[in-house]
Amino acid sequence: MKKLVLFAALAALSACSKPEPAPEPAASEAAEASDAAAVNIAADGKSSVGKFKITSHDGKVYIEEDKADGTYVTTQDGKVVETGKWEQKSPGTFCFIKDGKDAKQVCNQEKVENGVWTTTNAKGEVSKVERVEG
Repeated sequence: MKKLVLFAALAALSACSKPEPAPEPAASEAAEASDAAAVNIAADGKSSVGKFKITSHDGKVYIEEDKADGTYVTTQDGKVVETGKWEQKSPGTFCFIKDGKDAKQVCNQEKVENGVWTTTNAKGEVSKVERVEG
């Protein structure tokens, strides 16, 4: 009789316990959004979206505005000299495609060393990058 009561109690207890719920899809969507946001982090650890002063390897100065929609505009002395699309593949890899016929994606390697942010193209030419705040 004691075994029967014990068995009945265990059966009742197990019937009351709930199975562990399956993970919610929102959690995986949040992780994907986090991964996407991490990709848009520039070499300085901030957003890739913004304005940047670029001093090229030959001393020319440009202002580049990388927009949230994935496009960019580069100006020199207030005049538009280039437009296109950009993609931050990682904090150390910035890619762009100039607008125009037969344009191909070009990727530069970026890093910050001793407080100086540089970008290096496939030819090995190094330019200095400075974020323009405000």
